[in-house]
Amino acid sequence: MSKILIRAMVLPMTGQDMFYPQGEIAIENDRIVSVGERGSAPVGFAPDRILDLPEDVVMPGLINTHTHAAMTLLRSYADDLPLMPWLNEKVWPFEAKLTEEDIYWGTALALCEMIRSGTTTMLDMYASMDQVAEAVLSAGTRAVLSRGLIGNAPNGEQAFQENIDLVQRYHGAGEGRINVMFGPHAPYTCSGEYLQKVKAEADRLGVGIHIHVAETQDEINIIREQHVKTPVQWLDELGILGGHVVAAHCVHLNQVDIEILANRHVCVAHNAESNMKLNSGTAPITELLAKGVVVGFGTDGASSNNNLDLFGEMRSAALQQKLRVDSTALPAYKVLEMATVGGAQTLGLEDVGMIAPGFKADLITIDMDQPHFYPRFSVPAHLVYVAHAGDVRTVMVDGKFLMEERKLLTMDVGTVCKEAETRAKRISAELNG
Repeated sequence: MSKILIRAMVLPMTGQDMFYPQGEIAIENDRIVSVGERGSAPVGFAPDRILDLPEDVVMPGLINTHTHAAMTLLRSYADDLPLMPWLNEKVWPFEAKLTEEDIYWGTALALCEMIRSGTTTMLDMYASMDQVAEAVLSAGTRAVLSRGLIGNAPNGEQAFQENIDLVQRYHGAGEGRINVMFGPHAPYTCSGEYLQKVKAEADRLGVGIHIHVAETQDEINIIREQHVKTPVQWLDELGILGGHVVAAHCVHLNQVDIEILANRHVCVAHNAESNMKLNSGTAPITELLAKGVVVGFGTDGASSNNNLDLFGEMRSAALQQKLRVDSTALPAYKVLEMATVGGAQTLGLEDVGMIAPGFKADLITIDMDQPHFYPRFSVPAHLVYVAHAGDVRTVMVDGKFLMEERKLLTMDVGTVCKEAETRAKRISAELNG
């Protein structure tokens, strides 16, 4: 039995007016027991440890709803290119040389970065996902994993079986910290028959689907030429969009597409910075939210971002929509909701994303006693428009500390960085001579 009492400013994300300037959170094992003003812990609650951080804000851990974690190995390797040349000429040749061990260490590097920037949960799509799962188990974070499936590739059937194996081996692993989905890459890399087979198997196993949708104008043109429909309309016709589906990007949507996503309860993973860097476009986030579509934030991979900092992603997403619509679009608290509550809903997680009794103790603290956080007119505004990765002091998942005083407790950062550097440079040398 472990009991912890955290005393700090508390932003529980349970309502726009809920904030405790002098609050406390009582935690027992992996669950939150109570949250409120100082002195609100249950009578008789005897903590094994009290964490006093009066100048920190405690909030739910951030949730990354779309990434390719091991692509940290490609960070700054292939910049300033459009999506299709970026993929065909740079990314896919590099990825073809990745070993399973490479993917483990690339994922470990991503997890170091995520923990240090306050991300406690990710939705990942890649290959060799058993290695990704093992890295997550070692790091102590939470994750939803999907094997990337390119149905048109020679290994399409093998990858499909690997996704089935991933469900059977890791769904519910780590005392429930890992869940699994199927990961068909995109409508333009999978045939309709293949997508329907994936959907049928996902339904049989009771898991969801994670897929790139309407990311670029090239994709729109390809699907329209082949099927005389938009990607969203074609996926809907195939029956792919029922059940739990996370659609990444959703940049190029028309009104019919938005109605379909809303009616089918598809969740959208918004990747503002990757979309900007690859010139993919600007997603109609305000229109999606107005129709009731659940939207979370993703970083995409570190090759197209180039970091995994969700604080930066929140700021970029807010400013992008303000430029696109008007200055009132995506106010700060709504952005924080998307990064926490919305992220949990996107991933189908019912007991994370808020600080509330009975929820998992997935928490982060942000050191607000720094010049850039004064004066404190609005804590939500500071967190969205001012905060950055280095402001995170403490990270907890399932009631266990993963980082304290900015020091990672579950990973040897030096070893991870050295391994990642050596492996990435090896592949680059093989490709470039």
